[in-house]
This record gives sequence, structure tokens and C-alpha cells, in this order.
Amino acid sequence: MAPAMTSRVPVVFAGAAIAAQILYPLVHGGVRDVVTVFVVVLLAAASISHAAVTRGGRWAVGLVVVTAGLGLVSEVAGTATGFPYGCYDYSVDRLGPALAGVPLVVPFAWTAGFYPVWCAASALARGPHRRAVRVALTTVGVVGWDLYLDPQMVADGQWRWCVTDAGLPGVEHIPLTNYAGWFIVATVMAVAVDRIDRRFGTRTRHRDGVPIGLFLWTWLGSALAHSVFLDAPELRYSAIYGWCAMGILGVPLLVSLLRPGVRRPGARDTHPHH
Repeated sequence: MAPAMTSRVPVVFAGAAIAAQILYPLVHGGVRDVVTVFVVVLLAAASISHAAVTRGGRWAVGLVVVTAGLGLVSEVAGTATGFPYGCYDYSVDRLGPALAGVPLVVPFAWTAGFYPVWCAASALARGPHRRAVRVALTTVGVVGWDLYLDPQMVADGQWRWCVTDAGLPGVEHIPLTNYAGWFIVATVMAVAVDRIDRRFGTRTRHRDGVPIGLFLWTWLGSALAHSVFLDAPELRYSAIYGWCAMGILGVPLLVSLLRPGVRRPGARDTHPHH
């Protein structure tokens, strides 16, 4: 496949994922379950293909092993033991085949959510402690993404929590242990991907317009969807929580995009960053 054609593949997957997300509030029941699976698969495909095109095949494989692999292990452990997220279980047969009670599409949701946040954090991190800052920002951004994800999926009945009165105001049915678990797992993932980047990454910044666009779409689009287009009352609260947490990355990203004369996030940079 020609390089120009290859570079368009992530754009196609990302566009299809956004179209599926727009469709999500308009459908219900089994059709919504199918759309949910398509959203995850398309977002993961956009992330993996973009990583392969811009960072190389070994980097992309490492991304999948860390995010989907660790995601699966943590989810299996979580549903079996309650660690690290708390006691919960998935609805049966709604999201396709499952392993040990975890739908196989779920680990790829970790890939789909992690990579755009990683790229956004990479665009923001500067200075001598750039890598540590990137890990910290990635962790915050991924937890912020779950502040949207968990309330939406619980409202849709995709999984349920055993403890339903130990969460944030307005979303008390999702315990704080969930976010603590996400913080731990996201940190481990970010550190592991940082090591992969040290080994297989190049010494140039990458053209990350696709994942940064997906990050901004997730941050702003989810806030809009939870506030306006999805009818569960608790999602009004998750719109605020998710917007604020992801906004720690999103606001400076928007500022850098809108301010004249500032190098755009994701633009190619020939200076070393290792």
C-alpha cells in the first residue's frame, strides 16, 4: 500500500468512529449494543493504525500488548476479586464474546481511550522532566475519560457495581474505588508505554492530528452528549466531571491550537525529545 494511502487509514477509522458515536444516542436496545462495539473497534483501529504509521509496527504492537493486555488482566481480576476497581460484573452477551466474564471488546477500549490521551499529553509535556509530566498527564486524562465512560455504560446497563452509594455526588452508584483503580492501571500503562517509546520511538515529534482530534472530540463531544443527547439524569454530572478532568489537557491544547504563532500540537518537530 502506498504511503499516502496508508496515512489515510487512521483518518478513515477515526471518521467512522465519530459517525458511530453520533449514531449512538439515536438507537436503542440491541442496535445500540452493536453500535457500542463498533465504536470501540473503530476507535481502537484508528489508534493502532495511527501508531503503526507514525511510530512503527513494533511501537504499535507494544501499545496493544500494554493497553489491551493489561486492560484484560485488570478487568478479569476486577470481576473475579474486586481488585483494583471494586466489585462489579458485566451484563451477559451484550457486547459479544467474553473471557472470564469480560467481553473481549473491553480490553481494546483501553487502547482506544489511552492512545489519544497519550498523544495529547506528549504534545503538552515540556522541559527536563518531560517524560514524567507526560506520564502524569496521561494518567489524569485516562481517568477523566472514565468519568465519562463509566456513568454512560452503567446507565446503559453494560455493567453494574455491587456498591451503589460510595461515589461522587450525582454518580454515587459508581464507587470511588473505580477511579482509584483506573489511576493505578493508567499509571502502569503510561510508564510501560514510555519504556516502549524509549526503545522503539524516534527522536522526532509526530503528526498526531488524528489522535489529538479524537481526544478533543471525546472531551467536548462527550460533555455535549451527556448534557443534551443522553437522557439519564446522572449523566449531567458526569458531563461536568469528565469535562473538568480531561480539560486539564484539553484547555491548554485548545489554547495552543487557537493562539497565533504557537507551534501546533502534533506538528512535526526535528528536535530530540528523549
